[in-house]
Amino acid sequence: MRAILVTFAKDHRTLTTAEVNALAAALWADPLFEENSLGILLLSRYEKILDDDSWKLADHWVDEATGWGLSDGLAAGPIAGMVYAKTARFRDLVRWTRTKNLWRRRASTYALHRFVRRGELDKPFQLLEKLLYDDEFWVQRAVGTWLRECWKIDRPRTEAFLRAHVSGLPRIVISVATERAPKAFREELRRGR
Repeated sequence: MRAILVTFAKDHRTLTTAEVNALAAALWADPLFEENSLGILLLSRYEKILDDDSWKLADHWVDEATGWGLSDGLAAGPIAGMVYAKTARFRDLVRWTRTKNLWRRRASTYALHRFVRRGELDKPFQLLEKLLYDDEFWVQRAVGTWLRECWKIDRPRTEAFLRAHVSGLPRIVISVATERAPKAFREELRRGR
């Protein structure tokens, strides 16, 4: 799919944002996973020209992106790029943490991708704190994943965060968040929960 998109982009260097949005919407309208994935990749490929209509389009897809394959790709790809480009959209991610749709809650964590990779951890910790004790396994696992990624960037801060919130923390959050941690720290958290 990536090869198809690279070839397409070489042949269509001057697409407008409206054209990108329309093509992505047409791909998403197809029931096939691969077509949906290609729609997500298309938005990611043309990230520099995405606008508020692109945001509305991707936001609409979040509830339909069931399963980690679509949900994570959409959130860590074009949504993460649009949130990082226009940080006022972070408020939308915070609202997503309160929705009933587990995939939207999970997507809120993966949309932190750019902030975490650039070492800007204030927003990620703010959002992850809201989902630490979520009841859904797939959300818990995502929280653990992004805490592990925060660990790679700022180990002391992530350790302190985990220690401060350990009481009642789901096992999967601890397991995934501490995959790279020393055994003694993992044991400390498990005892503290």
